[in-house]
Amino acid sequence: MANITIQKIGITDIVVDAIVNAANEGLWQGGGVCGFIFRAAGSYQLTQACQKIGHCPTGSAVITPGFQSKAKYIIHAVGPVYDANQEEKCGRLLYDAYKRSLELCIPNDIHSIAFPLISAGIFGYPLQGAWNKAIRACVNWSKKNPDYDLDIIFTVLDDRILKIGNATLSKILSQ
Repeated sequence: MANITIQKIGITDIVVDAIVNAANEGLWQGGGVCGFIFRAAGSYQLTQACQKIGHCPTGSAVITPGFQSKAKYIIHAVGPVYDANQEEKCGRLLYDAYKRSLELCIPNDIHSIAFPLISAGIFGYPLQGAWNKAIRACVNWSKKNPDYDLDIIFTVLDDRILKIGNATLSKILSQ
């Protein structure tokens, strides 16, 4: 069964089997979390691996080696750019980005994974909605894979985001 927690730590500082990059469809090195992950892994090597893959559609995820990062793997998950006029579609795509990331765990023998809060930065997804989709995707995956041991850790750097996340996690787990 999966264990879900939220920690105030940088995603490149945590020791896990896989870290998740909040990626773009072209899998290019970006700013924010994406930039930190590329630099931690070795920008050149990770760029080369991503160029071999070439593309990842929004709502999906692909995997590369972790190279010089602390993680064995980097999962590149592409969340949506938030559009209030397409909220239902954005929500489905965000949920799917988490789900697809988790689906890569079993075949790659990943037993610990760290996520950022995908799409909640420059992609503009509202915090509460982003937490709801993230945690629900993880809880639902865990229920479908009850015999697979997986530590799911959300990494944040901001106390307000941490507080909203912990409140959302408690609410969803108590349902």
